[in-house]
Amino acid sequence: MSDVIAAPSVRALALKKGIDIDALARDLGRTTIAREDLEARKPAAAAAAPGPAGDTSYWDVDHGQYGPVSEEPMSRFAQVAAKNLAAANSLIPQVTHHDRADVSAIEALRRSLRPEAQARGVKLTALAFHAKALARALREFPRFNASLSADGKTLILKDYVHIGIAVDTAHGLMVPVLRDVDKKGLWQIAAEITDLASRAQARKVAPDEMGGASMSISNLGGIGGIGFTPIVNPPEVAILGLTRTETVTVWDGDTPRPVPMVPLDLSYDHRVINGADAARFVSHLAGLIAEPRRIMI
Repeated sequence: MSDVIAAPSVRALALKKGIDIDALARDLGRTTIAREDLEARKPAAAAAAPGPAGDTSYWDVDHGQYGPVSEEPMSRFAQVAAKNLAAANSLIPQVTHHDRADVSAIEALRRSLRPEAQARGVKLTALAFHAKALARALREFPRFNASLSADGKTLILKDYVHIGIAVDTAHGLMVPVLRDVDKKGLWQIAAEITDLASRAQARKVAPDEMGGASMSISNLGGIGGIGFTPIVNPPEVAILGLTRTETVTVWDGDTPRPVPMVPLDLSYDHRVINGADAARFVSHLAGLIAEPRRIMI
């Protein structure tokens, strides 16, 4: 029989929360335990729960009691990705900055290069321009081309520019990496994007082609949307999201002018990057996109 004095309702709550009431009394140096003492103590189940997400036992629901269900096992690849994303979202203080860029010049340039693209057998997508523009911006803003050490005490600045390209596949999200994008021309970048995306779909991307990105691009432009909040892919400190180009009315004095604009969504690790720097970075990137000849010099 326990020597601890506690009301039956307090003992019932302790049992529900998984708290050893005798051990709690010893820790507190008392023989009387009240409800307030239990509320201040972290439940044992939550303390023992693996991972940063904490206790998820309440998610374990028999959904079949509410209607017909079926089950689809998550692939091992998808399970690993889910754990990484959950950890990133839980541990990194993320902020997303939203802006947009004029893509009139990019679209005009793509149209003018269409015959050459066909002759080369290369699909020159807008994504190739965005990757090249991002590479230039990363050279101008080296703090974005960095990683924070695991202990959070050291910022590792990279003297290379590798861009991760998120690819939606049947077996889960993959992010193969384009190497040295700042040193390559548009034709090579476009060809490598097509190659990596194709091999990702076929699960033929090698492990050494998946890591070491300076920053990643998540492009939903081919699907739709007007913006979203991409999750930073550690150890990177930022990620760029792109959605569908939309026509926006821009006023030149009293004259309206339709302009195709691409939404830009930059999520960043606030431990490394502050809001003002993020705004400057995206503004600079938007300027490069609006004048694509600047990125080819």
